[in-house]
Amino acid sequence: MTSLQDLVREELAVPVDPRVTTFASHIASMFGDSARAVLFYGSCLRTTELEGQMLDFYVIVSDYRAAYAKRWLAVANRLIPPNVFPVHHDGLQAKYAVLSESDFARLASSETRNVSVWARFAQPSRLVWSHDAEAAERAVSAISQAAPALLEAALPMVEGDVSALDLWRRAFALTYAAELRAERQGRAASVVDFDPDRYRRFTAPALSTLGVDIAVNDDAPLALGSRRQSRAARWRWARRRIEGKLLTLARLAKASATYAGGVDYLAWKINRHAGTEIAVRPWQRRWPLLGAIFLLPRLLMRGAVR
Repeated sequence: MTSLQDLVREELAVPVDPRVTTFASHIASMFGDSARAVLFYGSCLRTTELEGQMLDFYVIVSDYRAAYAKRWLAVANRLIPPNVFPVHHDGLQAKYAVLSESDFARLASSETRNVSVWARFAQPSRLVWSHDAEAAERAVSAISQAAPALLEAALPMVEGDVSALDLWRRAFALTYAAELRAERQGRAASVVDFDPDRYRRFTAPALSTLGVDIAVNDDAPLALGSRRQSRAARWRWARRRIEGKLLTLARLAKASATYAGGVDYLAWKINRHAGTEIAVRPWQRRWPLLGAIFLLPRLLMRGAVR
């Protein structure tokens, strides 16, 4: 069986549109010698559509103090990681999140209850720029923790016989519910259904790292044995949901100071994923944090965010 690290290494090396690679190099140049790796992920990776879309990158840096000229940005990144910024290059637009190598390794693993990083990097990503071979291998090592962290957290919540794909669908449904999300219901399943063969390949190696050695035969039920949801697991996921949504609000508050045009991006993302027609008013651009707080109750009542 191919090791999980080998699968991750191969997946990270799959070529992408050259414009994405050029964009990643541009972002890395903004951080000078502190830049270690740039990762491309998200919906634009899945669909390969770039024009008119918001590309998603993670920038991995050696150290926050080295990455920023302004000390308060380093402090904000350390206290509530990651910092997120918008960027435009050669007619394309993107947002990039910044994490140190140590924070990336920690947040991509089961060391943290927060789902934000390990849920994203249990999905496909591409290493589109790296400082050197050592930085690339550190990215591989960190990302190799993500799928096991996701499945380890999800397994105690799985009852009865499930196929490999159903296991991933249930796992992502749990993580989507643990954040304030603008996506429609069923989004978690669509992530898996976009590339089912990929998730079948990753199932056995990811479970093997947890000490669960099973064979994956297409869509046959996995031999996980008889299991029921435990009370402890339900409590952990209830805690993740509370903490995750509060952390999302804290990140929105921080973004009002670090993300230019953040309230417009928030409205764009919600309209795109939830099918709403939210218009941003001038006062909300002047006071983006208050604007986001004003929008939140309406969005919750409409079901635009969950």
